[in-house]
Amino acid sequence: MKSQFTGRLEGYSVGLFKKDLLSGIIVGIVAIPLAMSFAIASGVKPEYGIYTACIAGILISVFGGSKYQIGGPTGAFVPILLGIVLTYGYENLLIAGLMAGIMLCLMGTFKLGTLIKFIPRPVTIGFTAGIAVIIFTGQIANFLGLTGIKRHEYFIANSKELVMHVGTTNYYSILIAIISLVIILATPKILPKVPGALAGIVISTLIATLFFSGQVATIATAYGEIPNTLPKFSIPEITFERIQLLIGPAFVIAMLGGIESLLSAVVADGMTNSKHNSNRELVGQGIANIVTPLFGGIPATGAIARTATNIKTGAASPVSGIIHGVFVLLTLLLLAPYASHIPLASMAPVLMVVAWNMSEQRHFAHIVKLKSGDSLVLLITFLLTVFTSLTLAVEVGLVLAVVLFAKRMSEKLVVSKVLPDHSKTSGKVQPNVVNQKHDCPQVSIYTIEGPLFFGAAQTFEQTILNSLHYHPKVLILRMSKVPFMDSTGESYFSNIVESFTNRGGTVLITGVQAELKEALRRNGLYEKIGEENFYPHTGDAINKALSYLDETQCVGCKHFAFRECTELSKPGKPGCLAHEKF
Repeated sequence: MKSQFTGRLEGYSVGLFKKDLLSGIIVGIVAIPLAMSFAIASGVKPEYGIYTACIAGILISVFGGSKYQIGGPTGAFVPILLGIVLTYGYENLLIAGLMAGIMLCLMGTFKLGTLIKFIPRPVTIGFTAGIAVIIFTGQIANFLGLTGIKRHEYFIANSKELVMHVGTTNYYSILIAIISLVIILATPKILPKVPGALAGIVISTLIATLFFSGQVATIATAYGEIPNTLPKFSIPEITFERIQLLIGPAFVIAMLGGIESLLSAVVADGMTNSKHNSNRELVGQGIANIVTPLFGGIPATGAIARTATNIKTGAASPVSGIIHGVFVLLTLLLLAPYASHIPLASMAPVLMVVAWNMSEQRHFAHIVKLKSGDSLVLLITFLLTVFTSLTLAVEVGLVLAVVLFAKRMSEKLVVSKVLPDHSKTSGKVQPNVVNQKHDCPQVSIYTIEGPLFFGAAQTFEQTILNSLHYHPKVLILRMSKVPFMDSTGESYFSNIVESFTNRGGTVLITGVQAELKEALRRNGLYEKIGEENFYPHTGDAINKALSYLDETQCVGCKHFAFRECTELSKPGKPGCLAHEKF
């Protein structure tokens, strides 16, 4: 515990506590309306969002790997949680959240936190923008005050509901929603230190209560009164059948929770010039998501906007996150009856603004304008998120990104036939000197540049074998610029060696890096080629290759590929000169 929490409080003072106290209270004020809004949008009662902000917020601060992270319910989870609630029910959502917490703990324990950074940015921007569209459109019904709306898992079905019930529009709701929206947008400009969401909800609620009582739907009329009591501890009924049923949704929650929490931690690092512990952060998120469902809370993760607010208001340690959770709890106990009177139309603009802010429209437009492979990955991920599911969107986006990456990397592989350039003193090998009249029939030299992996290995094999139709005696492969070779590359490389040696030829390898040489030892290729056929320099390999020449074929040869060819081509005057080490 000391290393996880108190270790981050070295040199802590009363002055720093005052900063944390102020930051915690401000973030708590910001978190309360968001927690209720995200819970409602996820298809559960608003108090469950408050329970999450309180319990998960405290646990993430205590056990997480970032000093400034604020945890709680977030907009990114809304479509996932709503889909689970509609398909499996609220109690199964709690089980899925608990299972996701266990997965996050395992991910952190096995140090998988660093793997999150390998998710391409077009994928994250694509699904984030898609989630933003779902959240925004999901609040249109509350903004317009529509009645009789049935919530569905998919975007098209929900859009049809809006069209079918547009005739039930409540103009009082629209007025309250507009008032709330204007205040939310204007408050940061007029009163920068006052949370816009809180001001919008409070003022619009007061106006609705005083002038339009009974004319607009409220939290109480839609979900019942919010209880001003502590959340009750309860262990959901977990069965093997439920585990099998929910393993997929739980994995999606865990992956999205891990991605968003680590992205938030990275943002915090950039704002504070600090460094978080990604694996500890995953463990902290996991603990929070294991405990929170036991009190009725929904899945939680790091919240980028609240974390940024925490930093901007002067937070100095994880204590601010704990104070934020305690403040939310006290607010629940003291003010819950008043929160029940908040109109749903007052909360709709809060989520609409959140959706707009999380859509990253500038980055989205920039990547689309590139008209590259990244643009394709972004658009497909975005469209699949909106019209199908986040799970499918991320899976397809990642696979497409990997395929495009493999294609780009395969294009980086260069296989060039080379010979010594006699016009220069060094005699360094160059591809530009090779032509039909200047190419040794008995020795072929190739320079390989780039990784030999599954996307490029076949090209490598075909390039080499297709050009060896005249059956040279020696093949020299210059591999100093080959950084690594995967199992597919090993297979094709082995095919070349076998094909060449089976015809009686000799393969010489030069300049192999230490790591690649060790890999060749492990897979048996080093022994197959022979230790005596590995050389540090190409010149050494050429000298060895010349010893394998059939000198009778050299007589009268006009190619003059090597300096030695002048002597070797003369009848009865074979010779061999030492080559430079290059």
